[in-house]
Amino acid sequence: MTYKNLFTVLFLLGCAVAHAQNDTITLKELVIADTQLRDFSQTQSVQQLTDSVMARSGASLTALLLANTAVYFKENGPGMVSSPSFRGTSAQQTAVIWNGLNINSQLNGQTDFSTVNARDFNQVSVRAGGGSVVYGSSAIGGSIHLDNELLFKKRFENEFRADYGSFETYGLNYKVQAGTEKYSINVSASRNSSQNRFRYPGYTLYNDNGQYHNNSYNAAFGYKISAKNILRFYSTLFSGERHFSRTLAAPSKSLYDDVNARNLLEWTGLYGNFTSRVKAAWLHEFFRYYEDFSSPLHSFGKVNTFIGRYDAMYHFTPKMKLNAIADVTTNQGSGSSFGKPDRTTYSGALLWSQVVSNVVTYEAGIRKESGSAYSSPLLFSGGGKFTISPLYTVRVNGSRNFRAPTYNDLYWSGTGNPNLKPEISTQAELSNVFTKFGASLTITGYYIRFKDMLRWLPGTDGVWRPENVDKARSYGAESVFGYNKTFGSHTVSLAATYSYTISKKDGNPYQLMYVPKHRAVASASYAYRRLSVYYRHLFTGRVYFTSDDSGPINAYNVSGAGAEYTFKVLKGCSLGAQVNNLYNEQYMNVASRPMPGRNYNMYMIFKF
Repeated sequence: MTYKNLFTVLFLLGCAVAHAQNDTITLKELVIADTQLRDFSQTQSVQQLTDSVMARSGASLTALLLANTAVYFKENGPGMVSSPSFRGTSAQQTAVIWNGLNINSQLNGQTDFSTVNARDFNQVSVRAGGGSVVYGSSAIGGSIHLDNELLFKKRFENEFRADYGSFETYGLNYKVQAGTEKYSINVSASRNSSQNRFRYPGYTLYNDNGQYHNNSYNAAFGYKISAKNILRFYSTLFSGERHFSRTLAAPSKSLYDDVNARNLLEWTGLYGNFTSRVKAAWLHEFFRYYEDFSSPLHSFGKVNTFIGRYDAMYHFTPKMKLNAIADVTTNQGSGSSFGKPDRTTYSGALLWSQVVSNVVTYEAGIRKESGSAYSSPLLFSGGGKFTISPLYTVRVNGSRNFRAPTYNDLYWSGTGNPNLKPEISTQAELSNVFTKFGASLTITGYYIRFKDMLRWLPGTDGVWRPENVDKARSYGAESVFGYNKTFGSHTVSLAATYSYTISKKDGNPYQLMYVPKHRAVASASYAYRRLSVYYRHLFTGRVYFTSDDSGPINAYNVSGAGAEYTFKVLKGCSLGAQVNNLYNEQYMNVASRPMPGRNYNMYMIFKF
């Protein structure tokens, strides 16, 4: 065993045995749109990423989650298509929630995490396990939550960040948060770009045609009409252009443009024990794809989504509450491959939570969806939290969840199947939480059963069509550790996650494609007054890109290190430097798409 591999094993085991980041953090009482995350997630794990963790990660949501959570990603390269896998599920079975709204694409059913700038949000949280009763389609393996807080207090805070890294990579971000007791404003704007040309480690080829740039804007506004009525508006816009880079096998001249816009207006009424929320939202997604960027020929697709929602909460007592939600969603799409189909979906949900005592808390919920394109079965969830002692807590949760067929599944010209049923999953999980002296250890076991899984399969005529054909199961265990301790001017933090996953189709002994059995993330940081240094390490086990385990992608270890110093200038000026892929590992997580070798990033954060 080499010294590098020996150090890797010792480091991961040391963090696992010692401590690490809390996986469940009670969300602060902030004015947020996603109140269900705050009020109905006591029986499941919610990992809220801290400001310091977000500041040390790359701009994309992929970079943030890859280095700090149990979520596995398939990346085609920096800035390219990035798809998550949570507990052995697919990207289409992982929901992304923006201020309480599910924003997975209506076209392909997933979110490309390279098109989300994590720095535009105040809070990023990961909710493990099923959540379709609350958030609808795709919340099977887990959900990622992007929220903007609104605080009604006097403040005026500005932050400017500039990044420069290898491969001519640039990043700019500006945030302003301002407010009084009557108004609250939270605005962020970002620009990221890269030539993204690097030599594939171990090969003579370069990552050609990989350049990209994107702009994003995110805003939240709040106004207190009176002591009982609050008006809030949330808006975000992402516009990007990516040249999809070559593989080891073939060059590429492709180009992809996309625009994602989201707007949400909310009126909240506070009437004693009763809270009323009326929401209206418009979501827009659009793409253009060029096989050859020098040619005007392209394909396109777009969908406009309109959502009307009424959310009513009643507190029978401070520890007993009922939440009723009813909404209607209309999708209006058009595209070069599926014409101009529309669909409307109606849904209703009831959520219940009660703190029985200092020992017992339980939650329950039901949901039903029906519409012009599909009808889901009755969904349910239930769970309990049992605080056995200050040192030990048990959580148990079970649910039925679903994923709706997408526009591509239903309406693709000549091959779409309008008779498709939603995918259904039933799952259960059990968590043991141990806390002592500022340290936390959570061990969770889970089991997920799938039926009517959607797959595109070739027919007797050789044409690929979508069908409900597969049954599958996924089971495993997750461990999350956390430790943070301050000694005078010194602060030490350790964090680690480990996941073991088995995911197989019925009747097939092989692991599903691109699902690692083993994955671990660990980090250690030390701060002395205004100086901090940190080290982090990612291990991903072997995966397969074929259905019979004949095409392996080898396991890999990737490390990074960084340092940051904050000067006493106005409210603070921080300078930082990072080394990514510290040991220059040759690796890929998608077949024929090598990731970059050792590379660097420098940044400045100026608060005023």
